[in-house]
Amino acid sequence: MMEFKIKDIEQVFNGEILQNHGNNEYTIKINGDDRNIKILQMDSKGIEFVLDQQYHTVKYLQTSTAELNMVVDGVPMIVNKHINLDKIVYKNSGGAGAGDSKLALHSQIPGKVVSIAVEEGASVKKGDTICTLESMKMQVGIKSHKDGVVKLIKVKKGNSVAKNDVIAEIE
Repeated sequence: MMEFKIKDIEQVFNGEILQNHGNNEYTIKINGDDRNIKILQMDSKGIEFVLDQQYHTVKYLQTSTAELNMVVDGVPMIVNKHINLDKIVYKNSGGAGAGDSKLALHSQIPGKVVSIAVEEGASVKKGDTICTLESMKMQVGIKSHKDGVVKLIKVKKGNSVAKNDVIAEIE
C-alpha cells in the first residue's frame, strides 16, 4: 500500500495494486475503491493511462527525493512522496522475512531497469540491492529477500518490468 499527499490538499490518498492482468492492465484500489487502469505509455517524461475508461496524461516537470512536480490533465500539482518508499518496496518484495526459502525475487512495482548491481554466481546477503528500477521518475532499489547465490538474472538494463515479474533467482 502506498500513501500519497498532494500539496494544498489535506486528504491523503492510499493506493494499492490488487491484480496485474497483463498487457499493462491492472485492478487498483484507491482509498478503498476498486478501479481499472491501463497504462498506454510510461517513460521518464510522464505517463498516459486510461482510468475507469477515462484518458489521463501526467507530465513530470521536476523531481526531488521528497516531492514530484507534475502536470495532471493540464493542472499543475506537487505530490509528496512517501518518506519510506525504499523500505516499503523492500518489505513488499519479500524482504520482511516471510518466504525466505523461495527462489524467485519479484518486483513489487512496474518500472524500467536502470542498473543491475550483481552478476550471476555472486554471493548476496538479505537486503543487498540486486537491481534499480525507475518508476514515475523515482529510482527504487530491488533488494535480495534472502542470503544466497544469484543463480539467474532474468532482466537486462533497459528492460521494462511489471509488478510481480521475476527479477532474479537466488539459491
